[in-house]
Amino acid sequence: MNFEGWRAEEMSNPWVKVTIVPQLGGRVMQVTFAGHTYLFVNPKYKGQYIPPSSEVAKGRWINYGGDKIWPMPEGTEDEQHWAGPVSDALDDGDYSFKILSQDSRCTVRLDGPPDPKTGLQYAREITIGGNSPGISFHAVMKNITGHPIRWSMQSVTQFDTAEAGNPGEFNHEFWAFTPANQHSAYFNQYHVRSGLADDPSFAVKNDLFTLHWQYLQSEVWVDSPGEWLAVVDGTARYAMVERFPYIKGAEYPGKATVIFYKNGPSLVLGDKGIPYVTSANPEDRLHYMEAEVNSPMVRLQPGETYALDTHWFPTRVGKEFKTMMDAGVVASSLTVSSTDNGILLSGIFGVFVPGKLEARLFDRHGAPIANIPLQPVSPAEVVELRVELKVPAQTARVSLHVMDRQGNDQGSLGEVRVSATDRSS
Repeated sequence: MNFEGWRAEEMSNPWVKVTIVPQLGGRVMQVTFAGHTYLFVNPKYKGQYIPPSSEVAKGRWINYGGDKIWPMPEGTEDEQHWAGPVSDALDDGDYSFKILSQDSRCTVRLDGPPDPKTGLQYAREITIGGNSPGISFHAVMKNITGHPIRWSMQSVTQFDTAEAGNPGEFNHEFWAFTPANQHSAYFNQYHVRSGLADDPSFAVKNDLFTLHWQYLQSEVWVDSPGEWLAVVDGTARYAMVERFPYIKGAEYPGKATVIFYKNGPSLVLGDKGIPYVTSANPEDRLHYMEAEVNSPMVRLQPGETYALDTHWFPTRVGKEFKTMMDAGVVASSLTVSSTDNGILLSGIFGVFVPGKLEARLFDRHGAPIANIPLQPVSPAEVVELRVELKVPAQTARVSLHVMDRQGNDQGSLGEVRVSATDRSS
């Protein structure tokens, strides 16, 4: 297909479309779910391709946008650091494209050119199924040299933070979350690596690192052990959850498992040492946020490979975000209250798969009493639960699960204790 002037490939199911431009470093250039687009596409370069070998690209970073793979750590001090972001074979080389499977489960493979500077070669496999909007990524780095090398692999996703219908302004309800580390190596449970140390965008609340996007350039590192991050558009009420592996005790670059980068004006010193704030002309303003996931540092022998597996789950969400559970996101936590006829269960959620909710009742010893089917649910709709149940007198706990259309348990959205005053016989 043609996408914004580029030759592209598209994977789709009834839930989601994944648009890939192999020529641009194997980038996923857009993800569309229920009509909502998530990723930033730089209007400056739409339809263009500037080969890394060209004179124009030398020493520059051609920021097309989208989602890609980078090496870590970054820097220019030695060969064990990547001097990026920069136009090279890894970032925007011409990747080959191959369909590995299609029908009920579709997988494509993208193979990149070798990069002599880092000694790396990248490949990506991207998979979607037919029963949900979930997207799986299997990224592989390979040592193409004749000696050992040591790198981390980083998944880099640029999300569009512009106001819908008004790209010159930013979305004032754009958020990102990842679990904070109670035993963090960083003083504030996060480390602002560039930008204002007291950037008001960042906070730790309820054991979550919280980013509220504001138009200030900064990069923040988080040593999250939580194995997930969430990006939330509170205006449109859409979310994207990314799951990734966390290996306790492993060495991560700069100790960071997750990095967020915000573009925008920054404070700099002029030639005379007087500080000033950089600012772009209104017509040139771009608004995006990078959500980056790091693998551990890995030593690769010649010809050896290492893989990073990540999974994306687009869904809907309410105006608030509390946390992520196995089966979806929680906007308003599951609660229970008493009624004249039993108990009232309520909460607001976003689910990862279509199916139905199921209430599971347990006694005070943890023994199951009954499973009660509730309402149908869809990832494309915010789930607002408000249901009254008549439950047995011995009910002491209720958990809320999502069952997919095949009857498989996809996990919990929360559980609550039921007091004696809540239940009726």
